[in-house]
Amino acid sequence: MSKYKVPKIEELIEAGVHFGHQIRRWHPKMEPYIYTVNKNIHIIDLEDTERLLKEACEYMYKLASEGKKIVFVGTKKQSKDIIKSEAERSGAMFVNERWIGGTLTNFPTIKKNLDKLIKYIRGKETGEFEKYTKKERLLIDRETEKMNLVYGGILSLAETPAVLFVIDPKREKTAVKEAQNVGIPVVAIVDTNADPTGIDYIIPGNDDAIKSVALLVRTVSDAVEEGYKEFDRKGVEQTKKEDKKAEHVTSEKEDMVVTTTESPVVTDEIEEIEEKLVVEVAEPKVVEKIEEKEDTGKKAAEETKAPKKAKVKK
Repeated sequence: MSKYKVPKIEELIEAGVHFGHQIRRWHPKMEPYIYTVNKNIHIIDLEDTERLLKEACEYMYKLASEGKKIVFVGTKKQSKDIIKSEAERSGAMFVNERWIGGTLTNFPTIKKNLDKLIKYIRGKETGEFEKYTKKERLLIDRETEKMNLVYGGILSLAETPAVLFVIDPKREKTAVKEAQNVGIPVVAIVDTNADPTGIDYIIPGNDDAIKSVALLVRTVSDAVEEGYKEFDRKGVEQTKKEDKKAEHVTSEKEDMVVTTTESPVVTDEIEEIEEKLVVEVAEPKVVEKIEEKEDTGKKAAEETKAPKKAKVKK
């Protein structure tokens, strides 16, 4: 059972997820996800939305539970604050101001800018820039603020992410195109005016209304958050297993290191060898004593058997 909750159709209706764009602004490839038309407005089929949202959340949960890096992308006025707060809550990264061209296709250059921003931030925290003049520090502060606005949400990105979660792929077409070029999957909230081509996980829905965007983003964010919690939990369990295994190995080694005085088997063998050595050393002397006794016994026996000569008186 999932630890995160996917909203039912009633909740989606309440948030206005089903409202698409005017008919004249629609994209024909979104036709499979359109339920009907009401007052010249396309109405999105929320059964599709519910099903596809669930699939997208399962995918995002899986990636997060494996510790993969996820980036939320949404620069529209009505979604930028939601993107930032939900990404920070779930542990994902985000781009909510402007997508810099080459973020994915020219990542080594982007990484240099990220490292530069990190250096500026640390320099200010440690007081390293105090050696500069007031004017120089002011210029550094301005550049730091400008870079942080663009790169602040992906500051910890050491390599290209595993997936992009995009709000309105029509607006964020550069990000989507770059992801497709480098083979990064895209999960996106797609309204009736956008082309869903190339989107790996489509979430048909209203990407303009704040309530709709908030509900859909929060749902995906919940899945990501639970996935990262699962990743952390598995990491703790793995650490415990490794510690326990290390203790077991150490215990076995201690049991194997036994001195001659501690091992009855070894002691018995040594005593047996010592006895043999004593016997072998003492054996010649014992034989000599036995031979002497045998010679003495023979002489005594001969004297006893020999007849005594009578003394003759002269």
